[in-house]
Amino acid sequence: MENQKLIYHFTAIVGQEKMKNALILNAINPKLGGVLIRGEKGTAKSTAVRSLAALLPDIEVVADCKFGCNPHSKAQMCQECINRIDSGEDLPIKKTKTRVIELPVGSTEDRVVGTLDLEHAIKKGEKRFEPGILAEANRGILYVDEVNLLDDHIVDILLDSAAMGVNVVEREGVSYSHPAEFILIGTMNPEEGELRPQLLDRFGLCVHIQGIADLDQRVEVVKRRASYEQDPAGFHEAWIEEDERLQQAIVRAKGLLEHVTISDDILYLIARIAIDMNVDGHRADIMMMKASKTLAAFNGRSEVLKEDVQKAADMALQHRMRRKPFQKPGVEEGKLKGIISHAHSHTHEHAHTRPHKHSDAPPA
Repeated sequence: MENQKLIYHFTAIVGQEKMKNALILNAINPKLGGVLIRGEKGTAKSTAVRSLAALLPDIEVVADCKFGCNPHSKAQMCQECINRIDSGEDLPIKKTKTRVIELPVGSTEDRVVGTLDLEHAIKKGEKRFEPGILAEANRGILYVDEVNLLDDHIVDILLDSAAMGVNVVEREGVSYSHPAEFILIGTMNPEEGELRPQLLDRFGLCVHIQGIADLDQRVEVVKRRASYEQDPAGFHEAWIEEDERLQQAIVRAKGLLEHVTISDDILYLIARIAIDMNVDGHRADIMMMKASKTLAAFNGRSEVLKEDVQKAADMALQHRMRRKPFQKPGVEEGKLKGIISHAHSHTHEHAHTRPHKHSDAPPA
């Protein structure tokens, strides 16, 4: 526990509920495609990411595998682990904490994806692979501070791997692939430059955070920080139960997620929001649907409600709305509430014309 005492507890972070919710949703459902946290410096962004990792339950890995493969799922294994199982070997298993791997701003493509030893492949006919950051991040959290300052090509690679759960390295006709499933968390200060819209759109969720303006909350931030620095062990004791409660809620939600249903009425509401909020493409609809289902699971429900959609829309649309020059980022909450409150009449309008087949619904 010694190491954990040094971690600032996730549940002890004052305010910033949108950021905490977005991180929790990605922990429950890594298929959400990560989260981009936009905001000024000193708003607990990196503290939240590290404390989330400490909060997550231990995972079982293949003890001697460089990718930390899941010993219970062939679909999440590298080729070496699959070959060992096929030859009748019992894979050694160990438990480990979820890791946070940080991506340095100046990272090269080779450092990110790993390198193939071509000479060895040609001479010996064997693929020798030197793992990169994506291999280290498998089944963990990949944290990219100041993601807007990275080379666009590197951001593309990260987003591809996060979406596919696999890293493929190709050199001179030789290719090698390994599992690369991770929660991608990018942070950025918009004052230092924006990401291209094409890259922004591929982050599953986005939250915009600011320093806390409430006097009582600001004082509480200072008090908790002082308590943490003066007596880390005492601080740990004070917050460990809260963290454990949240950890149990995340585990329960993971188990419930696949049983969550979403009605056609809710799917029509999601489509209506995307159209009325002037969003490009269909990724926003799919993200609202996935995030709504994850929110329902986190709240212990197996059915998506309108309030889930409202919260999900705020996180799924932040970075996808077309903006006029000088318009501030963010979702117009009043407009969003108006669309949702009028949804009842919209669903009745469509009741008779709605197709019976579900082929037009976004994929789960």
